Amino acid sequence: MENVLVIGGNRYFGRGLVTLLRDSGVRVTVLNRGSVAPPPGVAHLVADREDGAAMAAALAGRSFDVVVDQVCYTPQHAEGAVRAFAGRVGRYVMTSTIEVYDTGERRPVGVPLAEHVVDPQHWPVPEPAPQKGELSYGEGKRQAEAVLTRSGAFPFVSVRAGHVLGVDDFTGRLASYRERIAAGLPVAVHPENLPSSYTHDAEMADVLCWAAGADFTGPVNACSHGELTATDLCDLLADGRPYRTAVPVSGEEASPFSFDRYYGMDNSRAEQLGYTFSHTRDWLPGLLLPSHG
Repeated sequence: MENVLVIGGNRYFGRGLVTLLRDSGVRVTVLNRGSVAPPPGVAHLVADREDGAAMAAALAGRSFDVVVDQVCYTPQHAEGAVRAFAGRVGRYVMTSTIEVYDTGERRPVGVPLAEHVVDPQHWPVPEPAPQKGELSYGEGKRQAEAVLTRSGAFPFVSVRAGHVLGVDDFTGRLASYRERIAAGLPVAVHPENLPSSYTHDAEMADVLCWAAGADFTGPVNACSHGELTATDLCDLLADGRPYRTAVPVSGEEASPFSFDRYYGMDNSRAEQLGYTFSHTRDWLPGLLLPSHG
C-alpha cells in the first residue's frame, strides 16, 4: 500500500486517519469539497461527490492502491464510486456505522450484533434507488454497502464503527450530557437503559488504517470492548456528583446514547483478523475527565 485516496477526511477521525497514513510513509491524497485544507504533506483534490462530472475531472488519469471513503451515505454515492473507481483502485474501504443494525429487530441483551445480521450481499436496494433525504442514515449506509458489495468492481470492505467518542467530537452529544449534569437538569434516559458499543476517535482512525492495508473483504465491526449504558456515561461525567435521570415525556427524545434496544456489537471478526481493540474503561475516563488522564 503506497498510494491512498481518502474521500472526506477533513475532520475528526478522518483527519486522524489521513495523518496516520501520511506518517506511515504512504502517499496520501484527500478528495473533498475544499472547505478545510488537508494536513501538510498531503495532496488535495477538490470536488463535490454529488457532482459526477467534477469527480471525473478531479480523478482523471489517477489510480490508487486503496480508497478510504469517509462520506458514502447513499446508494447513489456508492454507484458513483463504482463508476469513478472501477479498474482504478486495488481496494475500497467504506466507513460504515453501527446504525446499519438499526433495522427494527430487537436483539437479546448479551447477544452482540455480528456482521452477518446485516448481509450486504442480500440487502435490498430498490430500483430506482431512493434519492438523498428519502433514507434514514442507517438505511442509506446499508444500501451503499449493498451496492458496493454486489458491484464486484473492486475488493470491498465496510468498517462498521461503534459510536465514536473523542475530544474533537463535533456532534455535541457528550457535551449535552455534561451541560445538563452541571446545570442540575435531568438526563432523559429510556426506562430499559440498554447498552451500546463505542470506540475512541483515535482507535477508529487506527482501525481504518489497518483495514486499508489488510487483504480481507466484507463487513467488519469496529468497537472497543466494554459496552456502556447512558447512565454509565452519566456516572463518569458526574464524577461522584449527584445527577438526575428522567424517562422521556411524550414528544421528547431520549438523550443521545440512550437506547431502548440492545446495541452491543461483536468485534471478534476483526480480532481474529489481527486487530486488538482497547477497552472503553481504558480511555473513557481520560476523555471525559482530562484531569484523570
